[in-house]
Amino acid sequence: MSSSFNWTSVAIAVAAVFLFWTISSTSSPFTSSFPRLRNKRICLLIAHPDDEAMFFSPTVLALTKPGLGNHLKILCLSTGDADGLGETRRKELEKSALLLGVRDRSDVFVLDDPARFPDSMSTTWAAEHITSLLASAFSPDLAAALNGTTKKNVQKAPTATIDVLLTFDQHGVSNHPNHRSLYHGAVRFLKTMMTDKEGFDCPVTLYTLTSTSMLRKYIGVLDAPYSMVTGFLGTVFGKGDARKARAAGTPRRLMFVSSVGDWLTAQSAMVRGHQSQMVWFRWGWITIGRYMTVNDLKREKV
Repeated sequence: MSSSFNWTSVAIAVAAVFLFWTISSTSSPFTSSFPRLRNKRICLLIAHPDDEAMFFSPTVLALTKPGLGNHLKILCLSTGDADGLGETRRKELEKSALLLGVRDRSDVFVLDDPARFPDSMSTTWAAEHITSLLASAFSPDLAAALNGTTKKNVQKAPTATIDVLLTFDQHGVSNHPNHRSLYHGAVRFLKTMMTDKEGFDCPVTLYTLTSTSMLRKYIGVLDAPYSMVTGFLGTVFGKGDARKARAAGTPRRLMFVSSVGDWLTAQSAMVRGHQSQMVWFRWGWITIGRYMTVNDLKREKV
């Protein structure tokens, strides 16, 4: 009887969580209080095709909502060619991105440069190479200065063609060295842009995806209530500087919890988009992986 009672309690608790998620992720004061980015030019910087779906799908789905006025692009630094499927995976990324709400295939750029950015579980990409690439893509003045074409003008405000850069944090969620490299390269890019630019604001805001404990990583939607409540409390009781940053359009923290419908869309992006990657363990990830439902991003101080 005791065993039966315990299992019944677990079943009721899980059902309650799913009900809470279903209701709260669409219309509750928890999610409606979360800060949003509006009218921003955004780049999602990833390492491999499928990162956008496996790790960032709640973010992409949220930020590409038409009413927000954002323009999100994806920059992927490898084709994921470790198994010789580079060209296939490039096309899969484009398909997945469109399913997740990216406007056009031209908003997805996949770099094929295995000399600098090999798809490898044992290789750390050089931060200076990532900095140079980001400068070439988004900051022509900085790129010219780095290439020695022009001299850096310390009296001119730094400029960029994006407002927001999104990527992994220093732990890379899965501790993949390619993921971790993106964090260090992105930070170096902004620091290089702001070198000798005292008195100016950085034109690009960097947000990184928070890595969690192993337990939270694999409890899927069960992490949603905890993330919603902590995100709500952080917003309501945030310090003055946090509220000021939010008013300026660059909140200290971003929280995205997908609705049931968005979660199903993310599932589709993996199953229909990244067909070559749907081996047995990825079915487990898209079913119980927390990052398919919840994204918590932190604004980095650079």
